[in-house]
Amino acid sequence: MSSDVVRIGILGCGNVGSALVRLINENQESILRRSGLVLEVTQVAVRNLKRGRAVSFGDGVLTDDPNAVVNHDAVDLVVELIGGVEPARELILNALALGKPVVTANKELLANVGAELYEAAAASGVDLLFEASVAGGIPLMRPLRESLAGERIERVMGIVNGTTNFILTQMTEFGTSFADALAEAQSLGFAESDPTADVEGYDAAAKAAIIASIAFGAQVVASDVYREGISGVSADDIKAAHELGYVIKLLAMAEELDGAITVRVHPAMVPVDHPLASVRGSFNAVFLEGRAVGDLMLYGRGAGGDPTAIAVLGDVIDAATNLHRNARGATIGTLTRKTIRPIDEVASQFYLTVDVEDRPGVLAAIANAFGTHRVSIQSMKQQGQGDEAHLIFVTHLAPEAALAATIRDVRELDAVKRIGSVLRVIGGEK
Repeated sequence: MSSDVVRIGILGCGNVGSALVRLINENQESILRRSGLVLEVTQVAVRNLKRGRAVSFGDGVLTDDPNAVVNHDAVDLVVELIGGVEPARELILNALALGKPVVTANKELLANVGAELYEAAAASGVDLLFEASVAGGIPLMRPLRESLAGERIERVMGIVNGTTNFILTQMTEFGTSFADALAEAQSLGFAESDPTADVEGYDAAAKAAIIASIAFGAQVVASDVYREGISGVSADDIKAAHELGYVIKLLAMAEELDGAITVRVHPAMVPVDHPLASVRGSFNAVFLEGRAVGDLMLYGRGAGGDPTAIAVLGDVIDAATNLHRNARGATIGTLTRKTIRPIDEVASQFYLTVDVEDRPGVLAAIANAFGTHRVSIQSMKQQGQGDEAHLIFVTHLAPEAALAATIRDVRELDAVKRIGSVLRVIGGEK
């Protein structure tokens, strides 16, 4: 088999970058057999040239100047793994302008300025691939761009953050407190020392924006995503969910209805018989609903050096093959501006808890508040008596705005001591 060399420049050599270089070196034979190409890492930009690394490089490969990598004559294809918006955006635009394909795993960048980068890639006639930006080693972007290019996707719903899924799994299966589960996630390397991006839903929101953009061909950025994290989920909520036949998961949801896009990230009660309910630990899964194909679920490791690097390597091989053939892969197409539907207009079922003084007329007053705003109660359960009465409500389908108005009225009742948790219930969304 005749072969040709495609020279790779890598920006960033942390866990993912080091794993990528190792995988390229280990898999050269199979890459050559499948693609007819030899991948050669010729330039790598790092922050600290003196730092020890998990992989070794020849003389002249490492540099602390990422611009030099992009502009180097011995670089045909650029892999961006430095993260953040700048200077990653400028570096990628420069590479694309030079006619060099780019592979990136940068969710923050794509969730904020993706449309600009997609347009630049189209104008330059080269690939911009980003499989690893959303679900690590789980193939998702390519199926949306290629396999399902002719499908009308109606909704994408998934667990796209392994840290929060690990925490909720520990709370559900072992009764671990949120604080202890978070500490365990940090000790295992699933969570950063500052876990805000994970537990408050920012990481999942960035991924949801990318998913919505590709699934619906719409310009969606991170700020369009309604976001709630899991820090308010209590052991009582976990227990109540179990008793009602649900488990609590942090879900990223993107859906299109009547030409408007809704994108949201929040904890939700998922029926125990739904495929997402069985996704445990740090695993991720994405559930797609299409008009023709029906339901699909993709499951696997959503993060980690090797799973993410193998997704990056798949993109590198794809982009290198297209470059060698003077071609491009499946394009995203032009992202159109569509209405972003505000959360107040979305309808869901809800679970909510209310702490009250158990005295005559209290339940009637609360029910009246629900009725005033046309929020129908599906079920109600009381725990405790007297000053310790705890009411658990599950509603029928209701608009978010109506539920919010109901909560305001209930909170003002004299006998109501506290509105506790409010969670959406999967199964009746619209």
